[in-house]
Amino acid sequence: MRDVVRGVTDADWPEIAALEAEAYADTSLVEGEAALRSRAPAGTCFVLDLGGRVAGYVLALPYPMLHCPEPMRAEPAVHRSANLHLHDLVVATPLRRRGLGTRLVRHLTDVARAGGFATMSLVAVAGRETFWRANGYRPRPEAPVPAGYGSGAVYMSARLAAARKAS
Repeated sequence: MRDVVRGVTDADWPEIAALEAEAYADTSLVEGEAALRSRAPAGTCFVLDLGGRVAGYVLALPYPMLHCPEPMRAEPAVHRSANLHLHDLVVATPLRRRGLGTRLVRHLTDVARAGGFATMSLVAVAGRETFWRANGYRPRPEAPVPAGYGSGAVYMSARLAAARKAS
């Protein structure tokens, strides 16, 4: 069975919301479908489609550097920014530790680079800072992180190299 990374469609949202609820069940980080949809502009949000089922997702939106969306609240505005904020990344529990999360991050990074974003940012939660460091992100202690992200949440960012143009 082949897996494909593709853009999010309306039909994907129930599965995305279910994956989010499972991934964050033991935390206060479950936002629900409406809040997730508000952070999902076309072109920067993707699912890992495994045989017609959503096995993972990554949601990102343009957002000012050193700022992040308030968790549990729908995003009220569309931002114009050279920074792409990776809001959430989830891979289904039985498929973790197979490089699928890294694959989604690389896909998003390639899209961000090609789209002209200069940086990417995120908030590492639930002890995931090590994963993000391995993917090129560095802590930015000067950035305030809303309490809703939980204790130990860390704002991180990465610079993107410019996309190389084909000759």
